[in-house]
Amino acid sequence: MSDQLILAVALEGAGWHPAAWRDAGIPASTVFRPSYWVEQARRAEAAGADFLTFEDALSVATPTRTDRIRGRLDALQLANFVARRTDRIGLVPTTSVLESEPFHASTQLATLDYTSEGRAGWKVQLGRPGEGANVGRRSLPELGPALLTAPDGPEQLARLFDEAGEFVAVVRRLWDSWEDDAVIRDVSTGRFLDRDKLHHVDVEGAAIRIAGPSITPRPPQGQPVVTVLAHAEIPYRLAARSADVVYVTPADAADAARIVREIRAIEATERFEPEPVRILADIVIVLEPDARDARRRLAEWDALDGEAFVSDTPVHATDPESLADLIGTFAAAGIEGVRLRPASAHRDLPAIGDLLVPALRRRGLLPEHPRGGTLRDRLGLDRPRNRFAA
Repeated sequence: MSDQLILAVALEGAGWHPAAWRDAGIPASTVFRPSYWVEQARRAEAAGADFLTFEDALSVATPTRTDRIRGRLDALQLANFVARRTDRIGLVPTTSVLESEPFHASTQLATLDYTSEGRAGWKVQLGRPGEGANVGRRSLPELGPALLTAPDGPEQLARLFDEAGEFVAVVRRLWDSWEDDAVIRDVSTGRFLDRDKLHHVDVEGAAIRIAGPSITPRPPQGQPVVTVLAHAEIPYRLAARSADVVYVTPADAADAARIVREIRAIEATERFEPEPVRILADIVIVLEPDARDARRRLAEWDALDGEAFVSDTPVHATDPESLADLIGTFAAAGIEGVRLRPASAHRDLPAIGDLLVPALRRRGLLPEHPRGGTLRDRLGLDRPRNRFAA
């Protein structure tokens, strides 16, 4: 992997701050127009980002508040729409694995890899509050801090993450269930397929039973990029075992170094994939040329929303030079990239390209020109060998 960092952008509504839609002066319905997402994707692509993530959920959070954007478009459908309207940037939609089926996930993500010509990834999410009631398949504990304080909470959480790991493993096997040269298309003999190069995956796990093969040929990348957000040891274990990229949430450089050591230690004994997991720091950003203006804007938005904005990762209201310095300290601690969450899609996303990327390039942390190729290419990941191939 190069010393230069991976740069990702996380899109969410009008931005990650709940008051962002007010400040931008746009109607909330804008986020339900596919053209809006194409515009944001093109901005991130022009800024030189390696990939985008699209958030998703199967429930509407805290619907009692009517002054915040509620509802969303399906992340996978959005990524497919954006794929044919962008050229280079990777597209990484989120799916909730505990409330969906691995067969469907594998074919949908493989299709995205085809429509994007090798730019697909996947953000694995266990689930969010209220999803079980909407899907109605089974009763699951609510994921959150309260679960960790329950008498058997950590054990329940570990079982759910083990199930998520099983889900990822099955999807990966389904992606490999067609060998790369399974399609013959030989008109003279009338053979379209080499039947010996389609494989039953025959998985019977604790929670999943799948025969296979997939209905979709092996994706252009072989395996689209699998990513996971992780805050603590149990999700670190899922990432270290099964993912290509993990997003972590360090408070500072010392915390980043501790997280890197913890993930690498798990990876050394438990990793299933052939290459090391790429570790990216998640950062919410409010970015202005002057840090005082950034802090002032954050305070104004907090006042509009009625409470201070608190995220699952640190919020940095600052100037581009200070943010670039912070990212540099993360890189020195072993972090291999950043996933930036713009507080406002209309103000902070353009600032990434106009202000932050030049500062990172001056420090040698980003290449002068955006990387090309498939998403795996840009992340320094080889195209994996098919596990069923002779």
